[in-house]
Amino acid sequence: MINMEKKGLKVRFHHHKLMVQEEQPTSQQEMGPAAFRFNPRNADDIFAEFFGYSSPFGGMGGGSGMRGGSRSFGGMFGDDIFSSFGEGRPMNSAPRKAPPIENTLPCSLEELYKGTTKKMKISREIADASGKTLPVEEILTIDIKPGWKKGTKITFPEKGNEQPNVIPADLVFVIDEKPHSTFTREGNDLVVTKKIPLVEALTGCTVNLTTLDGRTLTIPISTVIHPDYEEVVPREGMPIPKDPSKRGNLRIKFNIKFPTRLTAEQKSGIRKLFDFLDPASSTCEYIAF
Repeated sequence: MINMEKKGLKVRFHHHKLMVQEEQPTSQQEMGPAAFRFNPRNADDIFAEFFGYSSPFGGMGGGSGMRGGSRSFGGMFGDDIFSSFGEGRPMNSAPRKAPPIENTLPCSLEELYKGTTKKMKISREIADASGKTLPVEEILTIDIKPGWKKGTKITFPEKGNEQPNVIPADLVFVIDEKPHSTFTREGNDLVVTKKIPLVEALTGCTVNLTTLDGRTLTIPISTVIHPDYEEVVPREGMPIPKDPSKRGNLRIKFNIKFPTRLTAEQKSGIRKLFDFLDPASSTCEYIAF
């Protein structure tokens, strides 16, 4: 209960009632105090009738005069001064945004190389004018751009379910890259590993490859191939997303297959060959196999 005194009035606020008791000024004809209750009337109207303005707090604080204040019960306590007694609901609560919904979108390396269009069918709940939710199906179109990488996100704003007092979630598709039988991707480069025998590593070889867009590449290699050797073919890698006319490189790595066993005659022939190619090696002591 709140007690206040203004202009000879005693005001008591109860949880659900407003009671006003008027004290008459002393005069030649003394009259006893009259008490009465107001239940259905608006509290602002009652104070306006006695004070000439709507708020009993108009003259309190901020240097305002009795008639300078203009705050009503709504301004002091909210739209309903009794809403804090019992109901306890938040006032003026803004709708919250639902967290985004992420879905993986697998793409082949060919699709990421050339670009493609995917159509995704979704089912979600939408609300009608009465607030009732209804299931609907929609088709979303996603344009995959050449060169997009794993982790690229495509967002469809507010395509989640509609709920009361909730802003629908954004629907997010995250690009994933399917494994490829020939190539792996490293940034904007394409990497391939070719298995060759030792004789080709020493004498040279030719690598034939089919590109992701169906072309055939023939790459002759005449140099000696050691285990860490890479053959780089410029501009045969993945398109660069910001400028698809530019591309990364194609990098060819080698897995050299060594023989598991050699005959004595083969070993002797190899020694003679390397002695001829590098006479300094003849100073080394050979260990018999």
